[in-house]
Amino acid sequence: MKRVLSILAAASLSAANVGAAPVPNHRQQPQNKTATDSKVAGSPKTEKSQKSPKAVAAKPATKPYQVGNASWYGKQFHGKETASGEDFDMFELTAAHRHLPLGTYVKVTNLRNGKWVIVRVNDRGPYVGNRIMDLSYSAARMLNFYGGIEKVRIDLVQPTTMAVNQPAVGAP
Repeated sequence: MKRVLSILAAASLSAANVGAAPVPNHRQQPQNKTATDSKVAGSPKTEKSQKSPKAVAAKPATKPYQVGNASWYGKQFHGKETASGEDFDMFELTAAHRHLPLGTYVKVTNLRNGKWVIVRVNDRGPYVGNRIMDLSYSAARMLNFYGGIEKVRIDLVQPTTMAVNQPAVGAP
């Protein structure tokens, strides 16, 4: 019981002294001191080691290309020609976007659950409402689109970050 009370007292003191100098922990193992650590107090080396380490700022998150609602399309367009000239395949990871160049790869993140997939833009659209992208059936399924529309984040994927598995020239 005394141990519990002492822990609670220490916690309340530390909460009350937010921003105050930290209390040394007597349970920490002593550090091995070397000859260079035993300098006279007040020397530049000692003062430098007593300064608190500088906080390293986290890298700012990259700005998304676009955030908005996306929908998906499937069976009703399967096999029909897309804006890129290829036939739409609802089982491929493709998408339709109004402005992005055809052939652009984008990372689409479902903001509801954090799942993401990389798709290739091969068609134009969407033409309904304020949606920013139409995904193929497979892409929407990978993102767990429960309804027909989900809020997504679109990030451009640079071609240099894409891994390409191509056989070497002259390979069988």
